[in-house]
Amino acid sequence: MTHSKSLIAASILTLGLATGCTNLNDTQQSTLSGGAIGAGVGAAGTLMTGGCVSCGAAIGAGVGAAAGYVKEKMEEAE
Repeated sequence: MTHSKSLIAASILTLGLATGCTNLNDTQQSTLSGGAIGAGVGAAGTLMTGGCVSCGAAIGAGVGAAAGYVKEKMEEAE
């Protein structure tokens, strides 16, 4: 039950960040979006596998943010 509450709290915080960060440039927006998506995927994955949800969310957020940043920089280079 506590894992479900953690996932719900993370989802609410993510939605709050998404609506509160409207003055970001493209790189910042992609990095934030990637981090939010990664955190959600990491939390959900570890919830399903029985792992540490907060650890999965943190690792997913880091990987997602890095991927969003790299994606945006690659698009700028084109």
